[in-house]
Amino acid sequence: MSNAGHLRGLSRNQISIIIGVVCALPMAWLFWAAVHDLLGANPAEALIRQSGIWTLRFVCVVLAVTPLRIMMGWTALAQWRRQLGLTVFIYALLHFLSYAWLDMGFEIEDIAKDIVKRPFIWMGFSAFALMSLLAITSFNRAIKWLSAKRWRRLHQCIYVIAGLALLHFLWMRAGKNNFAEVALYAVIISALLLWRVYRHFKKNLN
Repeated sequence: MSNAGHLRGLSRNQISIIIGVVCALPMAWLFWAAVHDLLGANPAEALIRQSGIWTLRFVCVVLAVTPLRIMMGWTALAQWRRQLGLTVFIYALLHFLSYAWLDMGFEIEDIAKDIVKRPFIWMGFSAFALMSLLAITSFNRAIKWLSAKRWRRLHQCIYVIAGLALLHFLWMRAGKNNFAEVALYAVIISALLLWRVYRHFKKNLN
């Protein structure tokens, strides 16, 4: 059976629901853990950190869609790339709101000062701003309004977002000299981006 149509008898809508449920599980666990006081001695910090890490993980998932689609022949993956991209934005929004509420008490002036004052916050906010732009333009009307070519160029900002998110994570962990997890994501993101560079040059050479 072709993976472009149905997967083991499931319709596209059914698969979208399954993907949505799976993507929502980490967020559901975070809320459940917060309600049941399972986030440790500093639940606010844990919620901020965990939502940020899950954002980075889903960025890696989105970047992996094209390599898997091409290398493994899983052409149907392209149908859910937009859904996965919106998942990245939702987790980034949770991360930002957790910081804005639990760290800053929704004081807009203090948040603005903190963004300017601390470089790693600025990096994270820049990534979030770009994610917001991609989320706003993720619908078919935006493609018609921008034109397909401009829309594709705009959504290549995911590469910039990945870099900014990684730098945000690196800068945050630098204060505690804890780079092991950062190195793991750096390797994954670098491999996914280098694959694209390699494929681009290979196409041009051919």
